Amino acid sequence: MLSIEQIEAFITTVEAGSFSAAARKLGKVQSAISQNIMNLEIDCGVEVFDRSGRYPVLTDAGHKLLPYAKAAMIQHNRLSELVSSLTVTDIQPIVLAVDEGIPLERITPILKHLASEFPTLQLECLLACSVDIIEMVQSGRATSGLVYGEHVIPFSLDFEVVGAFEFDIFVAADHPLAHTISPHIEILSLHRQLVISSRSSQKSSFHQILSPDVWYSDSYAMIMEWCIEGFGWTYAPSYMAKEALAQGKLVRVPIEFEKISAISNIDLIQHSSKSRDPGHKRLRELLRHRFEDV
Repeated sequence: MLSIEQIEAFITTVEAGSFSAAARKLGKVQSAISQNIMNLEIDCGVEVFDRSGRYPVLTDAGHKLLPYAKAAMIQHNRLSELVSSLTVTDIQPIVLAVDEGIPLERITPILKHLASEFPTLQLECLLACSVDIIEMVQSGRATSGLVYGEHVIPFSLDFEVVGAFEFDIFVAADHPLAHTISPHIEILSLHRQLVISSRSSQKSSFHQILSPDVWYSDSYAMIMEWCIEGFGWTYAPSYMAKEALAQGKLVRVPIEFEKISAISNIDLIQHSSKSRDPGHKRLRELLRHRFEDV
């Protein structure tokens, strides 16, 4: 029977790229990692790594084993978290990270309701882009996050859809793109693109790069200000452009043959260690039933 130590050593070696790197990551000596991998191979009856090169490479058997090993590790962690929570009676602090492109007026009534139910609740709210928020919840810096749903959510996090917003492509009213109806979306590649970027410089597949000339910011407020000033075009939540559209400062980029607006889901993500806490559970319920209505 495989042990958790063997499974952990196997997964970490795959992710870190070598036995020595896995040992550093787990805070163990390399011989312990190597021994756990050898014991795993003995228990499985096959080699999971090809050791003929400088770095270990997964064999076919290793590739087959990996997803099951990851699933077992996740379930083990969830069991450990459940056991730890059995004796916890106090409401745990909530650190809620919110994508800056999500309207805060939708969040505040929910937090007000939550505070009325849990008067001693400790709350911290952070603003960041979705890519950064996923990392913050994974690392434990945040306990919950509201992100746009086109991002890949790691298996270790719990998530559910709580709402949706329209996105569209906008440009200043005096920008060249606003003056004529373009036949295809490729016309955007001829003009500067204004793109949301994470603080860690990770690029999101949610914001596809179409132009060779790109300006980045981790703030939608900054992106919209740049757009209004005519610095380029951007793909942004439609509600953020509503006032500027009404004032004639922004327009939707006119494209003749392609529909460029889209609906993006809003996901609530939570660290699995917090999902059974009464405060975090109630936050999920309030967002699920009230986010669209407030």
